Amino acid sequence: MECCAALLPARSKSNSVEIPRPSIAVLIPAHNEAAGIGTTLKTILPQLTERDRLIVIADNCNDETAVIARTFGATVLDRKDAERRGKGYALDYGLRFIEQDPPEVVILVDADCIVHTGTIDKIARLAAAKGQPVQATYLMEQPANPKPKDAVSALAFTVKNLVRPSGLSRLELPCLLTGTGMAFPWSIIREAPLASGNIVEDMQLALDLAIAGHPAVFCGEAKVTGLLPQQEQAATSQRTRWEHGHLQTLLTQVPRLLKASVKQMRFDLLAIALDLFVPPLSLLVMLWAAATVATLLTGSLGLSSWLPAIILASQGLLIFTSIFGAWAKFGRADLPIQTLLAVPFYILWKIPLYFAFLIRPQTKWVRTERDSANAPKP
Repeated sequence: MECCAALLPARSKSNSVEIPRPSIAVLIPAHNEAAGIGTTLKTILPQLTERDRLIVIADNCNDETAVIARTFGATVLDRKDAERRGKGYALDYGLRFIEQDPPEVVILVDADCIVHTGTIDKIARLAAAKGQPVQATYLMEQPANPKPKDAVSALAFTVKNLVRPSGLSRLELPCLLTGTGMAFPWSIIREAPLASGNIVEDMQLALDLAIAGHPAVFCGEAKVTGLLPQQEQAATSQRTRWEHGHLQTLLTQVPRLLKASVKQMRFDLLAIALDLFVPPLSLLVMLWAAATVATLLTGSLGLSSWLPAIILASQGLLIFTSIFGAWAKFGRADLPIQTLLAVPFYILWKIPLYFAFLIRPQTKWVRTERDSANAPKP
């Protein structure tokens, strides 16, 4: 339903809000990001005014991150805490720093991404106008020497972070937060439970705020891009953290959302629960394929009717139609049709990741190693 709604003709840009620009503080948590933080700051600084602040939290760094950030004029907070590590703790530290003179809007940006022109202004104005968190489009670009699975990974990101949120926006429903390019009114973010080592802190934050009455709004016109890791080990580590975190959150938070939606009589919380209940795309296809094979086998042996197989065939058609439609409208310009042919190999690459979740799920935040030659480019 989300993908189909995203394929509908775009409405007028209601997210283009004409209100006075609020005062802004941009917080950038950074752990050993010397290789790429300069590029990130170059894309942010031209978008700031004299009223705005740029604050880098150098979190347990042992490289030149703080020095480089200061050369760009950013306020740098050196945080040292070997026990409490992770993005959530760093962001909480930054919020405590600005609470004596708070801005109207706080924007959170990762230290390894490109903030496209106009993004800061768009999400800040929308957050101030709506009084709600705002999520920009966050996509991943392929590395300098891409492999077929990198193209599929970029497509999966497009489906998750652009197509599905666009569909929810068309249906006037909230979205999840995706980790960077996020804007919050100060009145909301100051009470947010950020200080944790949650490996998908952005997703958990979105759910906590939604239940508290502050669901996130998607701003498709604003854009932030990152770069997929070049090295195989780094790519696997990154994917493991994201997908194990997603599955853990799915299992623990969907019941909480359903309970809250009934208690508060809110349809938007039900929509968020259903959106979160969709597993990562690769796992969804794996589960569908396994169920389809099982029903075909039981049907051919006369152990059951063919109805389950027919239903699953229809569901499979919907899944693949959604993926193809998403590619045709949102990914065709950057991802050739051959990308879709690599999907089966991408799914095979992910099988060990899901087995690892059953045996030893990742629960601690681990920074993805950067490749200096593969730093983001504006």
